[in-house]
Amino acid sequence: MHKGFSVGNRRFVLHELREAIREANADVVLLQEVLGEHQEHSTRWERWPEHSQYEFLADTLWSAYAYGKNAAYPAGHHGNALLSKFPIVHQQNHDVSIHDREKRGLLHCVLKVPDWAAPLHVICVHLDLFEASRQKQLAKLCELIEREIPADAPLLVAGDFNDWRQRAHDILADGAGLGEAFITAFGQAARTFPVWLPMLRLDRMYVRNLHVEGPKRLVGKPWRRLSDHAPLLLQKVSPQ
Repeated sequence: MHKGFSVGNRRFVLHELREAIREANADVVLLQEVLGEHQEHSTRWERWPEHSQYEFLADTLWSAYAYGKNAAYPAGHHGNALLSKFPIVHQQNHDVSIHDREKRGLLHCVLKVPDWAAPLHVICVHLDLFEASRQKQLAKLCELIEREIPADAPLLVAGDFNDWRQRAHDILADGAGLGEAFITAFGQAARTFPVWLPMLRLDRMYVRNLHVEGPKRLVGKPWRRLSDHAPLLLQKVSPQ
């Protein structure tokens, strides 16, 4: 989300982002770097929403939402967010920051999906820029899954892993039984960064006890004007 601004903070694009996300029409949306509050921006920019960015994005399309504050500063705070058309029956943000320079969190939500025998567990991820820190955060992610999520529960773990060396695949497969949707479908993770010429495979969608169809990378207009990461979409998800 880049806190509602384009790359380099040159343009305020929150309204355009909302329209693009609405056009994708996903049942569940996972977002990183969402502003929960910013006192200075709210007085400086026209059309700044009266409420938080995640409430503004949810609007009338997603009836439930959750926010996990990761980084706080004098003017406000930002973190991960989840928008859902299904009820959120549990939510918790787990601080996995390794040092003060990179505040990171794992937003864990449990969703009640109609006609599913078991609830869907979803973890919204944004990992560190530094390799050593990411290794520790991946270990914490595996520990969280083992501690709090039943082995037979449907599980989706997705977001920005910043894992340009692609070390996370084996760690999450061995430590949590997760498989990456694009690797399963196409043999390799999607190139998502930078969006105008995707080279690095930074963004992922890992699943367990789920059948997924139609994993898709969203590129071109309008996405390349809104963020430097290409969004990922699963067109159909069902329990195994």
